[in-house]
Amino acid sequence: MTPPGESPRGQAALDAGPGVVHIGGVQALGYVLGFLLLAAGVLGVVLPVVPGSLLLLGGTVVVAWANGFARVGWGTLAFAAVIAALIWAVDLAATVLGTRLAKASRWAVLGAGLGLLVGLFLGLPGILLGPAVGAVLFEYARDPDARRALRAGTGAFLGFLLGSAVKVALAMVLVGTIVLRLST
Repeated sequence: MTPPGESPRGQAALDAGPGVVHIGGVQALGYVLGFLLLAAGVLGVVLPVVPGSLLLLGGTVVVAWANGFARVGWGTLAFAAVIAALIWAVDLAATVLGTRLAKASRWAVLGAGLGLLVGLFLGLPGILLGPAVGAVLFEYARDPDARRALRAGTGAFLGFLLGSAVKVALAMVLVGTIVLRLST
């Protein structure tokens, strides 16, 4: 027999008003962990060391589990997987395409990648400028034409910025979709 004021699942059955949902401790922990993973994923789409797309997908899975796959179901999880794959593809292609559109050599593309890697240890300025500086240095080392080297660096920088903007937009679409699914 269920004690007065309790539901069969042990949650308080108090009349808290319309739209109020009572959740248990494990479920609340799942929501908190899921949203922390989503927040880290949004940061990760800009910070190259953090696997943003995987964290976004993982956060979606944890939020879905926390609500018993009722509001965030398999369709939303499939959508999250597609968004994560798109973010990953943009991540791979953005700087390379920007550098290639600037008609830079493979050396500049390699320099942009290494510049990004080194820039990670120099904070936000290093992350933003590392690909451009690397592309300029490597392109100039291959062919000491300053104009061509600067064009390669500009392409790498613009590719990185455009790619970051697209990745953040995709991440916001995913987080927005989850929030909408939970609020309906």
